[in-house]
Amino acid sequence: MKIEPKLPDVGTTIFTVMSGLANEYNAINLSQGFPDFKIDPGLKNFVVEALDKDQVQYAPMPGRMDLREAISAKIHQQHGISVDPHTEITITAGATQAIYCSIAAVIRPGDEVILFDPAYDCYDPAVRLHGGKTVHLKLTYPNYGIDWDELDTTVNDKTRMLILNNPHNPSGSIWSEDDLLQLERLMEKYPKLILISDEVYEHIQFTGQHQSVLKSELLRQRSFVTYSFGKTFHVTGWKIGYCVAPPNFTRELRSNFQFNVFCVNNTMQYALAKYMENSLSWQSIASFYQTKKYLFRNAMGPSRFRPLNCDGTYFCLYDFSEISNASDTEFAKRLTIEHGVAAIPVSVFYGDRTDNKVVRFCFAKEDVTLLNAAERLCRI
Repeated sequence: MKIEPKLPDVGTTIFTVMSGLANEYNAINLSQGFPDFKIDPGLKNFVVEALDKDQVQYAPMPGRMDLREAISAKIHQQHGISVDPHTEITITAGATQAIYCSIAAVIRPGDEVILFDPAYDCYDPAVRLHGGKTVHLKLTYPNYGIDWDELDTTVNDKTRMLILNNPHNPSGSIWSEDDLLQLERLMEKYPKLILISDEVYEHIQFTGQHQSVLKSELLRQRSFVTYSFGKTFHVTGWKIGYCVAPPNFTRELRSNFQFNVFCVNNTMQYALAKYMENSLSWQSIASFYQTKKYLFRNAMGPSRFRPLNCDGTYFCLYDFSEISNASDTEFAKRLTIEHGVAAIPVSVFYGDRTDNKVVRFCFAKEDVTLLNAAERLCRI
């Protein structure tokens, strides 16, 4: 029996490909965004405590109340905003599932969704799986900002949703206060527009304050805002995130979420709730990663790679045009096989595979890992 593919043009993700090559050729893996250092022992101890207390059965469908209350308290401390843990917070199997369920709640066949390239690779397929049409606009190169005039002229009667990402993966760009004001003006002009704001790197911003859409009452009432514990607490393999949305949006999200996974790992939810009640480590994440960013950038100074600006996330982009005329995908593969360092070609984040001769490195690694990688890259 033959199954007609719903996504015939989607193959294996570049993250799987590059990590596979890194393993095959024993390369330093700066491609996939996961830390290679240990988590806080305090968080680990709460996992053990959860097991000792037999917190191993189903969690409530929307997530444990103690965790949702801890999230609400964190948001209030961070932004001075009150978010109802009962009706506005849902614990999800990573931010990717929060994004998927948000799209499933809103998008109908024929709806248009605007993405900004380079865009994280989960957005486009989820829209198309639900019958929507993706419209790809390009962020300005090399600063990776939104062209607000172009966006204004692109929105039409079929445009149902914008998907935004701040701080931005893969570029590391961040929003200014003016960007938030520009978005408010756009949303006032187009009252049927809905937002998904992917803010998983909210705590990894190196300059200014994080401009969350939650800071605007207008935007908050029309947004699904998604977050990730994995990025903040170095536990990407736990795949636990959450979505903040107004009550009417949350009801629609939960209506399909409950038939997707029903609930998320109860043991890890217990540990995260206890950890957040007893630690403010999220406040120091930015300085922790800024140190690693400068360590890697300084070590890369003698290389022929040209660094692009990086104001957020734990990724940095490098222009390799002085080294090779190869496509970024071919260059990334050769970098892994011949020089022992794996990176991600940025063209894979573009709908039309725009190639600016740029690769992405992850600096969420031990210092020795970053220094060893930089030493190899400086020899090219």
